[in-house]
Amino acid sequence: MTSVPAVSLRGVTCGYGPEPVLRDVDMTVMPGQFVTVVGPNGGGKTTLFRAVLGLLPVLSGEVRLFGAAPEAARRRVGYVPQQFTADPLFPVRVREVAAMGRLGARESRRERSARVDRALATVGLSGLAGRWFNDLSGGQRQRVLIARGLATDPELLLLDEPTSNLDAAAEEAVLEVLDGLRGRLTVLLITHHAKVASRFLDVIYCVNRSVHIHPRTERMDEDLMLHITGMGLPGTSGGADADCGGCGHG
Repeated sequence: MTSVPAVSLRGVTCGYGPEPVLRDVDMTVMPGQFVTVVGPNGGGKTTLFRAVLGLLPVLSGEVRLFGAAPEAARRRVGYVPQQFTADPLFPVRVREVAAMGRLGARESRRERSARVDRALATVGLSGLAGRWFNDLSGGQRQRVLIARGLATDPELLLLDEPTSNLDAAAEEAVLEVLDGLRGRLTVLLITHHAKVASRFLDVIYCVNRSVHIHPRTERMDEDLMLHITGMGLPGTSGGADADCGGCGHG
């Protein structure tokens, strides 16, 4: 396996105004790793993804994907946003949403169709390819969005809160899809749900205005729960844990 990181951030500071959201971020993700990114709402998890994708200019530091600038590596990356709204007055079918992952690709219609078919099969929705997207349940729509991300044939897949606002059955269906991606490509998964994080403990980064790697664990421990919720560590004032307390630096 190549020694070039799939994702590398060195000394990255970024934000949307004069006050940075994230400061001095160091992060290394190797090809094939499944990385869970945890932290409270507003802590900067989505900002981190935007910096990785090259959608947010960094104030300082360097971002590299597979050794290149994010803009140069974009075709190697799939992205599943937290929300996707289709105008109910604009009919679009499941296959057409998944095929959006092939926009800009130079390929034959047959090649495109085969890639979309594989992506829909991966998320268990081959039988719904001809259905209207807006007629699906929330969990089914979320799996279609994962299929759209997979249709790019990515080496790196970023998912921003893919189980948000789903019921237990729909959440489990999404988690089973993510389980199936382990070892197939590099995955970065954002979540602030303890149940989701406890399913994917391979590599964990805690994000709350700064970014630190959590010590390796095989179960949901007290420190990790505190980092997910943003609560202060025991014996502190109880406010948001701005530097992920006991985590080691990444």
